[in-house]
Amino acid sequence: MTKWLYLIGAILLEVGGTLSLRLAVDSAIWFVGVGVGYVGAFACLTLLLRAGAPIGLTYGVWAASGVALTAVLAAILFGDPLTWLMSLGIVIVIAGVFLVEVGAGAANGAARRAASDPENAQ
Repeated sequence: MTKWLYLIGAILLEVGGTLSLRLAVDSAIWFVGVGVGYVGAFACLTLLLRAGAPIGLTYGVWAASGVALTAVLAAILFGDPLTWLMSLGIVIVIAGVFLVEVGAGAANGAARRAASDPENAQ
């Protein structure tokens, strides 16, 4: 459960930092939000990796979630375009991350089975 909280924190902080970057175009005070968001996101990622999360899966979920959430929120908050083609891209990114997670789970299961196989014991 702690790993999920670190991941959610990293995603939300990164998205907050990115949206603050857009706001900083009009008001420099938002650079505080940029710094807090990005430093906080990397701190959460560090804690997540220390908790044993694999880097490939962690980065994939974090990056893809950040891209999707930023695109949707930028459309809502700033009127940025969000076309059907962009929405399709978001769906494809989410599907890709899902496949990475499924593949990681299958690889972990295979490794556990190989480790428990008596013929492989030395």
